[in-house]
Amino acid sequence: MKQYLADTSLWGLVISNVISIILAVSMDWSMGDILWVYWAQSIIIGVINVFRMLSLKEFSTKNVKSNGKRPPETLGTKRYMAGFFAVHYGFFHLAYFIFLWQMHPLTNIALDQIFFIMMLVVSFLGSHGFSYRHNKSTDFKHKKPNIGTLLFYPYLRIIPMHIIIIVGGVFGSSTFTIIAFMLMKTFADAGMHIIEHKMFRKKV
Repeated sequence: MKQYLADTSLWGLVISNVISIILAVSMDWSMGDILWVYWAQSIIIGVINVFRMLSLKEFSTKNVKSNGKRPPETLGTKRYMAGFFAVHYGFFHLAYFIFLWQMHPLTNIALDQIFFIMMLVVSFLGSHGFSYRHNKSTDFKHKKPNIGTLLFYPYLRIIPMHIIIIVGGVFGSSTFTIIAFMLMKTFADAGMHIIEHKMFRKKV
């Protein structure tokens, strides 16, 4: 428990979420405004994962299949898997973008709110970027990462937080609802951060 309390990257993520709650309440944001922030956060998680995959010096392709065969552990495989993830993840978020635009188009958001939304996006970019750099030397220290796991784990990271906030939208945009569901999203975000790095550091 102490190691998590001392994890500055975890606290950075929590602080970014707390700032988003404060801004959402003080500026009377709707759930749609908040969803745009978290959509952008998901994009950031995906981009950082591409960097993580491309920066691997060693990796395993155990249980990974390409054209019915296990691909070799080569630079070409690493680049192919990173590119495949970027395209697949990108299409997922393109569909999500279309859904959000139909529900709550950015053109309906005031310019001052757009400014603060961008500030929050930068805040999440900073926290996730710092987390990546901060944990890079300890993640996978005791094992070669499985590139297939890295291909799919971001979905496990983002789906819980988006389910929480989308369900929150069903209950409206009252101040109580927004605070409750943003707090739940914060706990989901922090919990998945802990699980992620615990999985990365697990000894084999």
